[in-house]
Amino acid sequence: MTTRILYSLCGTDESRPFSPHCWKVVLALRHKGLDFVEKPTPFTRIPALEDGFSKTVPILRDGNELIRDSFDIALYLEEHYPDRPTLFGGEGGKALSRFVERFSQSIVHPAITGIAVADIHDILGETDQVYFRSSREKMLGRSLEDMRSGRDAAVAGFAAKLEPVRQTLAFQTFLGGDAPLFADYILFGALQWMRITAGAEVFTGDDPVGLWFERCLDLFDGVGRSVTAA
Repeated sequence: MTTRILYSLCGTDESRPFSPHCWKVVLALRHKGLDFVEKPTPFTRIPALEDGFSKTVPILRDGNELIRDSFDIALYLEEHYPDRPTLFGGEGGKALSRFVERFSQSIVHPAITGIAVADIHDILGETDQVYFRSSREKMLGRSLEDMRSGRDAAVAGFAAKLEPVRQTLAFQTFLGGDAPLFADYILFGALQWMRITAGAEVFTGDDPVGLWFERCLDLFDGVGRSVTAA
């Protein structure tokens, strides 16, 4: 039996993989009921994986197949394991997932960066810290110290950015409806990234988005809780 390998991202502690994109794939694989071995890898060692197959993770090896990019991995799993539970529930679910992906990347990820970027730097090894500081400060146009000084304001303003999700969850238990689909795992990955790296408390106890996130953490024998919050 071929062992599937999921290459994911970690800092100095391999037991604390934190990439939002890799967490999407962890839940997608569990959703499909597929066994895999996860190999968390620091930023600067990723280019050496699988003979330089990808500059970023996740990378999934499934037998002789290599797939990069979380959405492409989900599409691959859906196509190659059609007898397993569906990640999309049809073409409409793929379209929904693309929307959630764009919402997450354009609204949620920048907001989390404002909260967690300095914390992420602090959990990296020395070589990765040099790379991370240089690349992120160039991208953000601000120092990590400036970002840290704005953390409290970023935490306070975070929950409001998820109002469309909050209103959607008034109609259904998951973004996918009565049960989760890949669309849920996309947004879950972002919030899990923040939970593991920064541990920020961004939701009130009765916030529907926070309650949805708790339901997602409980999925598949609580695999999301296998890494504790920062």
